[in-house]
Amino acid sequence: MASRTVIDGNAFYEIDEECMRHRENERRRMEQQRRTQYAQRAEAAEKRICRNRSRI
Repeated sequence: MASRTVIDGNAFYEIDEECMRHRENERRRMEQQRRTQYAQRAEAAEKRICRNRSRI
């Protein structure tokens, strides 16, 4: 288990590198998922607009 030691004044922290990598990967995955959902919504909205214009 890889860890990093941080000393802040009188406080002492040990950071689990594997956990931090997992959290960062999860954050990136969620961000990508949000971008994909946004793109899908924008595409659906554009299709609705085009469909409504063709009815006029």
